[in-house]
Amino acid sequence: MQHDERYYGRFGGRYVPEVLRPAFEELEEAWAKARADPAYWSELERLGRGFIGRPTPLCFAERLTAELGAARQGGSGPRLYLKLEGLANTGAHKINNALGQAVLAKRMGKRRVIAETGAGQHGLATAAAAAKLGLECEVFMGEVDMARQHPNVFGMRMFGAKVTPVREGSRTLTDAVNAAMKNWTERVSDTHYVLGSALGAHPYPAIVRELQSVIGREIKAQVAEAEGRLPDRVYACVGGGSNSIGAFAPFLDEKVELVGAEAGGRGREAGMHAARMGGEGKVGIVQAYKSLFLQDGDGSLLPTHSVSAGLDYAGIGPQLAHLGETGRVRFDSVTDEEALAAVARTARAEGVLPALESAHALALAFRELGGAGAAALGPGSVVVVNVSGRGDKDLFITAPIFDRADWLGFLESEAARLRAEDAK
Repeated sequence: MQHDERYYGRFGGRYVPEVLRPAFEELEEAWAKARADPAYWSELERLGRGFIGRPTPLCFAERLTAELGAARQGGSGPRLYLKLEGLANTGAHKINNALGQAVLAKRMGKRRVIAETGAGQHGLATAAAAAKLGLECEVFMGEVDMARQHPNVFGMRMFGAKVTPVREGSRTLTDAVNAAMKNWTERVSDTHYVLGSALGAHPYPAIVRELQSVIGREIKAQVAEAEGRLPDRVYACVGGGSNSIGAFAPFLDEKVELVGAEAGGRGREAGMHAARMGGEGKVGIVQAYKSLFLQDGDGSLLPTHSVSAGLDYAGIGPQLAHLGETGRVRFDSVTDEEALAAVARTARAEGVLPALESAHALALAFRELGGAGAAALGPGSVVVVNVSGRGDKDLFITAPIFDRADWLGFLESEAARLRAEDAK
């Protein structure tokens, strides 16, 4: 099945101002040529091995598998694997797309790249790719996100990027996208905009999906090597959608259940979450593409909240909106508290410290695999969670929370319970 159409069902498209139409047409033509050129993919494969560290590992989560199986009636359950994208250079999946677009920018003769970022991982990846390829780089980031993701801000600057704070609106990811688009209109001739997620105007959703599909292709090959079969279910967190569509795309034509975890935040009230696919999202045209957005009756974007900066976004990529509407991808939301608990649980059980974004996918898997939600999966089934990034970047958020007495008590009780399980 081909997914390079301008529209995905009723979503997608390209709604850009006149000043940017030539840039998008240039990009569409350059992408078509690069995509058909074996030399482009050969260069990415070379850089993927030597610079990114691909393939990233698929880790069998032995203790979590046992723990979740013990929580189910009958005492057994699916075998759980973790796709460790956090072991890629710069700490997350974002480098796959950033490097691919940076190589494309050089092919187009651009000397400068810009990017938006929320959690900071895309900005960090773009800065690293630019440093590797000798490109000038500027990253736009909301002030709120700069404060809560300071390690990534520091890293971007170490790679030589200029980090420009965005002080308008909610000062988070949505506003950073607006600022980057505005800058691009002023520097089209020498600048390529490295959009970080599978959204925006055509051809960006297709470009990002294609560059991130390396995740799903590796999952497919690695599960086949480990289990001799396809996985039964794949989980991924969903903000804009780059890691999820990358993990899901190679399975769209397979009999594999695909599950997206959105940010449930602090509750279902407007402004307290960033869950678009549970009925709250409304069709709109925002930031040059048509999709589902959290918006009020007048079409203005609602404020959002998530403990994870990377999921704190009012829209969702058009292909994911279509896949959710048609039922090919199932979505559910995870609260801040559930995500934090999943960070602690995964760290203690498996020695893996997941990013807060990735913890949403883990939390949803824990909720479903340990209870009635796993009814469709019998013993011997295989489940993969895409751990899209590692949690080092979140320490300014998580450390103060986990240092509180109630969370310390939770961690100690978890450690004691896991020790008791080991002793059996």
